Amino acid sequence: MTQTTGPDTPRSPSEGSALSELKDAVTPRATLLVIGVIALQLLFIASYVGALHHPKAQDIPFGVVAPRAVSGQAVESLGKLPGSPLDPRAVASEAAAREQIENRDIDGALVINPAGPTDTLLVASGGGRVLATALENLTTVLEASQRRTVRTVDVAAASATDFNGLSSFYLVVGWCVGGYLCASILAISAGARPANPRRAAIRLVTMAGVAIIGGLGGALIVGPILNALPGSVAALWGLGALITFAVGAATLALQGLFGVVGIGLAILLIVIAGNPSAGGAFPWPLLPPFWRAIGPALPPGAGTWAARSIAYFHGNAMTSALLTLGAWALGGIIVTLAAATLRRKRTAARTATPAEATG
Repeated sequence: MTQTTGPDTPRSPSEGSALSELKDAVTPRATLLVIGVIALQLLFIASYVGALHHPKAQDIPFGVVAPRAVSGQAVESLGKLPGSPLDPRAVASEAAAREQIENRDIDGALVINPAGPTDTLLVASGGGRVLATALENLTTVLEASQRRTVRTVDVAAASATDFNGLSSFYLVVGWCVGGYLCASILAISAGARPANPRRAAIRLVTMAGVAIIGGLGGALIVGPILNALPGSVAALWGLGALITFAVGAATLALQGLFGVVGIGLAILLIVIAGNPSAGGAFPWPLLPPFWRAIGPALPPGAGTWAARSIAYFHGNAMTSALLTLGAWALGGIIVTLAAATLRRKRTAARTATPAEATG
């Protein structure tokens, strides 16, 4: 006697088709998220390799100190170099050139000595040792072609324990990671989109607390503990708190607008676009035009510039970077609260009775 199976009889897993098992295991939403991860992966490779695989000097702000009789000619000839590596401008004196370098208006200067065969190159390795080396190599070749020599003076030298001037960049990367990871954890633990403005505000306050602690910890590690960066610990603390909160608030804002996809968008902005364009490994004049253009507008770039200013340039030229970070922080707060308010209104509208909705 054979036993028949009715339509409602459950089947064993082995009886299910491979296609149905695949559909059960991988939902359409998971498929879209996986596709998004692959896209981020490829964008990561394209951004980092595109920005860093072939550094090339272009339009480096560069001063020329020379007697009036030769100053204009020297500026003109340096401006016509193949590939336009320098953006030269005449500077009245060596003292003025040093001041402009310390104010971060220029990245180097050539002081031409009319009385002898040796000129002086002023650089600032604190702004990036790779950039200082590029200027030294370039001027050495140029001077040799004129049968002259050059001696290099480092006006704002990087610390001997700050290899290639990268400590400030890694410090800022750490603060940025703390910002978007903390915001992501808040989303994973309690829902990507906060249910109401009060919960959104609580997340922002939590993010501020994390930023204060993380900013202080980073400043202590690179300063008194490892002696990797000089400069004011208090100033670095404040900068670290601002960077961490700005990135965290921006991540919360993206999550409020797009849900869990907002985490991926934060990674796209901060890690994929922001890190290679930050001017860390290669300062901005050595980056391709696209990365050079976006770097100052993103938190890693603004943060790296400000950290180097604190460490090596007496806190000069930080206004633009701080305004950029402040804009990210303020924008993150506004969008996070606005998205939570809108969500609460939509939820209230869906749950309202017909009488309430029309009354």
